[in-house]
Amino acid sequence: MWRVPESVYHIEDLYSVTSSHNLLEVNDLKKHFPIHKGMFKKTVGLVKAVDGVSFSIKEGETLGLVGESGCGKTTVGRMIMGAYRPTAGHIWFQPPNGSPKVDLASIDSAAMKPLRRYIQMVFQDPFASLNPRMTVREILAEPLIVNKILRGSELEDRVRQLIDLVGLRVSHLSRYPHAFSGGQRQRISIARALALYPKLLVADEPTSALDVSVQAQIVNLALEIQNRMGLAYLFISHDLGLVRHFSQRIVLMYVGRIVEYAPADPLFARPRHPYTEALMSNVPTTRRDLQGKKIILKGDPADPMNPPPGCPFHPRCQYAEDLCFLKEPSLVEIEPGHLVACHRAAGLNLTGCDALGCAI
Repeated sequence: MWRVPESVYHIEDLYSVTSSHNLLEVNDLKKHFPIHKGMFKKTVGLVKAVDGVSFSIKEGETLGLVGESGCGKTTVGRMIMGAYRPTAGHIWFQPPNGSPKVDLASIDSAAMKPLRRYIQMVFQDPFASLNPRMTVREILAEPLIVNKILRGSELEDRVRQLIDLVGLRVSHLSRYPHAFSGGQRQRISIARALALYPKLLVADEPTSALDVSVQAQIVNLALEIQNRMGLAYLFISHDLGLVRHFSQRIVLMYVGRIVEYAPADPLFARPRHPYTEALMSNVPTTRRDLQGKKIILKGDPADPMNPPPGCPFHPRCQYAEDLCFLKEPSLVEIEPGHLVACHRAAGLNLTGCDALGCAI
């Protein structure tokens, strides 16, 4: 069985189930990209890609981050990884072995370097994220060599353990990425992400470029690895079926803001935001009497550079009233652990996936 050396983590921490301790806490996170124009690159506006997002991830837990393309979910993941510097907000991360929490949003690259090994990312396109000039052996060994964790025969043993962990053969180590299928390349990407024994894995649409049958294999592999290693996941996706299968809690974003945040089962049984209901209505259903009863949202998503006044979703919402046009709703807790940003959440009786017979 593949095991992490005790010198890296305490074994009891590695194989624990979801605990009550927050591994990651994101507080009021914002990322505004300036728009420059003219010869002197004068700032003429801001694209508010992420505008006040807050959530937490417990040890060993999977948090699903869902929304349409352009809602800011990938930007959130990249800020957690340190690829983007937040405009405002905090990203509190709990390193292993009882070290104090660190605000990833405020430290410099030198302070971030020793923490990078604990937060790894699996990208959407496995072919683009793997170096085509390197063999699989070199790809898996590189992070261990760069971080000076293993060398010599121990390095070779660890590379073999990694390739075995993701269901590939040792004979694959001498091949290049082009020799593999999309699903196999994603397995290699996962193995590389696990090489440094992380505590949190940010998975950005890890199955969207794969066939449906291969998607199931990758998700099942990720669940197996989570059970064996006690990993926490931030699972970024637009696929509600995968998110429900994989996540304990779910965050739904719209134009850079959170519109609903809840445990998976209550959310799918009774969504409280019209945007969530619309997304669920478009999931394939097993009930013939409900087939074709999709909620088609009118118009396009709001422009993050110039969002409408009031609730950003009101131009597409069939339940909008006067207050929705004037005042932006706050994210409030209407049930234990269930937060919604909607003026009418308490009075609406929305239909969820359970009632629709969604095939997920």
